Amino acid sequence: MLPKKGKKLHSGAGGGRSDVSFSSLIADALRTELDSTHQAVKTAMRWTGASERTVKHWFAGAHVPHGEHLVALARHSDEVLKVFLVAADRNSMAVTAKVAELHRVLLETAEYIERQS
Repeated sequence: MLPKKGKKLHSGAGGGRSDVSFSSLIADALRTELDSTHQAVKTAMRWTGASERTVKHWFAGAHVPHGEHLVALARHSDEVLKVFLVAADRNSMAVTAKVAELHRVLLETAEYIERQS
């Protein structure tokens, strides 16, 4: 019998943080981005094409999205993208993504203010 493979992310050398499962991190990101309502589940279903049961498992942290579903979530959710980049130990890329998001929000705000004048 093959050994069961874990889904735990390790904090690295001297991180001092306990192990947290990737599925829990994705669930937290989805709840942060979309909330925990049925509408949030429907939104994630539209983004990914996954079934309602599958998406509910993601929100509960019972399973982690794989492959195309993870890519689709990262395409639509800045929180999921950030979690993925941090989990891949690409923290600098996560910061870059956050700066790009802030830049977009600032431009939208400036346009709104200009329209109101």
